[in-house]
Amino acid sequence: MKPIKLILSVILCAAVLTSCANGVHEEKDPLVPDDVIPTEATTATEAVTAPPTEATVTTTTPAPEPEFYKVHLVCAGDNLIHSSIYNQAKRRAKANGDDEGYDFSYVYERVEHYIKDADLAILNQETIVTDELEPSDYPRFCSPADLGKHMIDIGFDVFSMSNNHVLDRGEEGLLATLRFWDSQEGIIRYGAYRDEEDMNNIRTLEMNGITFAFLGYTEHTNGLSLPSDSPCKVTYLKETDVIEQQIKRAKEIADVVIVSPHFGKEISNEVTESQREMARQMVEWGADIIIGTQPHTAQELGYIERSDGTRGFCFYCLGNFVSAQENPKALVGILGDLTVVKNSLTGEISFESIKAIPIITQYGGNYHQIHIVPYAEYTEDELRAHGSADFSQDTIDAVLSHIPEEYLSVE
Repeated sequence: MKPIKLILSVILCAAVLTSCANGVHEEKDPLVPDDVIPTEATTATEAVTAPPTEATVTTTTPAPEPEFYKVHLVCAGDNLIHSSIYNQAKRRAKANGDDEGYDFSYVYERVEHYIKDADLAILNQETIVTDELEPSDYPRFCSPADLGKHMIDIGFDVFSMSNNHVLDRGEEGLLATLRFWDSQEGIIRYGAYRDEEDMNNIRTLEMNGITFAFLGYTEHTNGLSLPSDSPCKVTYLKETDVIEQQIKRAKEIADVVIVSPHFGKEISNEVTESQREMARQMVEWGADIIIGTQPHTAQELGYIERSDGTRGFCFYCLGNFVSAQENPKALVGILGDLTVVKNSLTGEISFESIKAIPIITQYGGNYHQIHIVPYAEYTEDELRAHGSADFSQDTIDAVLSHIPEEYLSVE
């Protein structure tokens, strides 16, 4: 029998030899309890950065890009046809072998390109137009149908009749001019109507994805009125309840509401407080573009802000497109020129490239050879030869000083 000490020594040696053979010498971590034995060694970094068992891919759909619809709009002021203008047109037609008609081409040929270049062109036709009645001069105007046809030929497609001369030849003249305009294909006329149904049929025009509505009102009709039993309708600016209702209705059916008020003091470049207040109300009710006429000379233009932060734009007065008036201020007018823009996603309307383009009514002695000249082309020789003795460069400068520089465009 082997001694006990020898047996213990053998056991201890065997244990040491086994440990050395494996090359591992483990020391117990005093912070780990004896009964916790991890099955797999995992470091802290590996635990945080280990990839998920399944990959998740997130895709983002880009927001749609809006389209921007655009319409280039031009508007002109009072087309005031005195006898010297239509007699001149009569002589030119006769010289060309037409004994019955009128040739108005000379009057407008130098500004025609502004009208033809526009998508939408609007004119205040200050006189009634018809061949059913004889032509007549101030104070009760009537112009031959060839005048209206020529306006259409040079590019005007919308005509305002809201002015103080619309009743110059009474109900008969109003109905005659309505028949003329309604006989012209594709033409919109507004501001005077056959009856209430016609008045409530707000004129609209869709162009390049933008819908326009047109309304017109006049301050007065020179003391003339329709017979009490007449169905015809002319709306006066004092009828604010009617105007408010019509503008709000137009805003429901159109993107852009255009209102033509015939208001203000004649031969004055200063905007009256009543003009400002009426324009402010119209914009608040929903007017987007105001095209003012009546003073026969150019006035200021600019934005008017609504209470909700949106804006409308107002030409307080464009002045005359053409006339045979003698007052030097009446010989300087402007063409309104702007681009209407619509955002296809939001429907928001904005305006770009707003311009006031100055024009001069030129004639010689005794109102000879009346025609319109762009101010950009106006020469010193033309100025010296003008038939209005008081017309001067000072007059031109004084009128144009009322146009904000940011809009004044001599081109």
